[in-house]
Amino acid sequence: MNIPVLTLLGFAVWTLLVLLGTVGVYRWNHILRGNVRIERFRAGEDMGNDFYRRAMRAHANCVENLPVYGAIVITAVFFGTTDHALSFLAVVVLTTRICQTLVHILFIETSLTVGVRFSFFLIQIICMLAMAAYILSHLQIR
Repeated sequence: MNIPVLTLLGFAVWTLLVLLGTVGVYRWNHILRGNVRIERFRAGEDMGNDFYRRAMRAHANCVENLPVYGAIVITAVFFGTTDHALSFLAVVVLTTRICQTLVHILFIETSLTVGVRFSFFLIQIICMLAMAAYILSHLQIR
């Protein structure tokens, strides 16, 4: 079983679930109840309540980081560097991604919540850099 690849899939599924479960529910709830017409939800416009804005930003953050993580995992697979160390780091990346997103969506922004959210993000960055360094240190060019 290739844990880094499974966590990449998990990251992608999580990104979709955040979109559907927050932004999608919010928008369709307002559209179907007749509060807002469908064309009123325009990209880049700051509309909706605080929860909606946090959910939009949390989803965008997932989308922004998914390709970076994907590139690292694909590189690991390509060079055949998937082992227990990378698997551990991959699980930490996905776990802290989920935690960061939940804090972002569920809690009003205060110094504490932003600090907690940033801590989860920093752990992801450190793990991804460690994964990249590990791949490079075990590189066996074919």
